[in-house]
Amino acid sequence: MTVDGRPKGAANDRLLGVIQTQTDVARLGLDLGSVMTLVVERAQALTHANGSVIELADGDEMVYRAASGVAERHLGMRLNRSGSLSGRCILEGRSLVCEDSETDPRVDREACRRVGLRSMIVMPLRHHDQVVGVLKVLAPAPRAFDETDVQVLELMSGLVAAAMFHATRLESHELLHRATHDPLTGLPNRALFFDRLRHCMALAQRQRQRLAVLSVDMDGLKPINDCHGHRCGDAALCELARRLREATRTDDLVARLGGDEFAVLLVRIPDREALTTHVARVGERVCGPFEFRQATIAVEASVGMALYPDDSDALDTLLDMADAGMYARKRERRPAVS
Repeated sequence: MTVDGRPKGAANDRLLGVIQTQTDVARLGLDLGSVMTLVVERAQALTHANGSVIELADGDEMVYRAASGVAERHLGMRLNRSGSLSGRCILEGRSLVCEDSETDPRVDREACRRVGLRSMIVMPLRHHDQVVGVLKVLAPAPRAFDETDVQVLELMSGLVAAAMFHATRLESHELLHRATHDPLTGLPNRALFFDRLRHCMALAQRQRQRLAVLSVDMDGLKPINDCHGHRCGDAALCELARRLREATRTDDLVARLGGDEFAVLLVRIPDREALTTHVARVGERVCGPFEFRQATIAVEASVGMALYPDDSDALDTLLDMADAGMYARKRERRPAVS
């Protein structure tokens, strides 16, 4: 037996996948950033797409706030609402399907080529009866999706809308904050970090300035959780976040990328010597004990750095170099850290 031309078992698997996603979304609670990341990953899998994106409207632009698959490397990318299928989806408030971006006059063709897509479904995301963004799946081949994929994406967009409603009953500016900040530490999340990094790299290129990226990994979080409990681990993460904020300047950006991973964007760095001095100061300020329920807990972190454009003018390479430096520092400090 088939359902819309597909085996019935495949249709049942998709339905079970949506139900499982609903359960997992409920577990994430008010962490809207994590909800959006989960939904794009599941939407990609359930529609057999090559990538999936949640774009939220920000003025006249659409911003990639969550991305998976081939779209993940474009997290934080900004597109003009006008001349894009996502912008049209917000304007019309209904799902739109692009069979082939090379022949569809509604799309931003250059952006499609940059991401590597030829076909896509774009589904509106509603918050308080206002369309605030879109959920999109994409594929590198034309005509990759059918009506069943549209139905699956509609269910997934409903999960995001419900999460938005429960995360905030306020105006859309509060929704944007929830979508771009880590609920535990209050720091910007991965999506906002990539957004700001792309913007600052473009600005630094125009003004011929330098900036730097720091990769910061908390050492010993698992032993803290195992010995003192997850509340203590959460308190240690918040303490590290606080120290990172205090160790950086007002214009710099500290973000929690997930788990025990943090990143710092340092703007207007004159040279490598100044960066090295700054990193040493950050290392000194973030490490040290703190008190939690009459217990003294050690907070330690490993830091790696990369300088733009000296080390690289490519975003991915810059981050990889900072990560490599962080892991090298972590190896140097073993077995003192885990």
